[in-house]
Amino acid sequence: MSQSLIGRIIGPRVSTEDLTQHELRYRAPSFLLLIARVLILVSLFLPYWHMVLVAPQYPDNLQLTAHVNQLSGDVAEIDSLNHYIGMRPLEEAAQFERSVGVYILILLVIMLEFAAWIHSRWAVLLVLPAVFFPAIFLLDLHLWMSHFGQNLDPDAPLSNSIEPFVPPILGTGMVGQFKTIATPGIGLLLSALASVVIIVALFFHRRAYRPLVAANNGE
Repeated sequence: MSQSLIGRIIGPRVSTEDLTQHELRYRAPSFLLLIARVLILVSLFLPYWHMVLVAPQYPDNLQLTAHVNQLSGDVAEIDSLNHYIGMRPLEEAAQFERSVGVYILILLVIMLEFAAWIHSRWAVLLVLPAVFFPAIFLLDLHLWMSHFGQNLDPDAPLSNSIEPFVPPILGTGMVGQFKTIATPGIGLLLSALASVVIIVALFFHRRAYRPLVAANNGE
């Protein structure tokens, strides 16, 4: 029973003769998943999000860059401005997410590796987290920005000068007299591209292995 269950999850194996005759059909899903894994691994080392704060007292503006595991740029200067309106320090945001971000991306790569060996519909469950990761990253970022902007310290020096706000995670916004310009980083773009590649891989995966699954099940 357990072997039968494992067999249904792994899916049918391709014979050497069939693989030789239809090599492109069977190699395409694995090759596309390999491309997706490379894109995600490369994204580990690149910025996922970038924001420019246009402030009158800073001629060169202020820059904030987010990787999956750290913040960089003019964090201290931005925190000093946020202090006056009662916004918490940026480093307090997404501490758990940043502590596990690298491991999550590595786990996604491993799951894609396993998915390449699964010749059944169960492969979808292994790749879905990678497909939705870019959207989840942006949603988590939005929730933190909303939480910080909507929960200002009423005892801050300039607390009465600004209403609670939600800084946009993409595009241009205004926070008091300051303008924010938020753009996706190259890392996020690569992970989004990986999502597209995975979806294409699922199409070729279904085309290649669904007939084999149907034949094994006597359909």
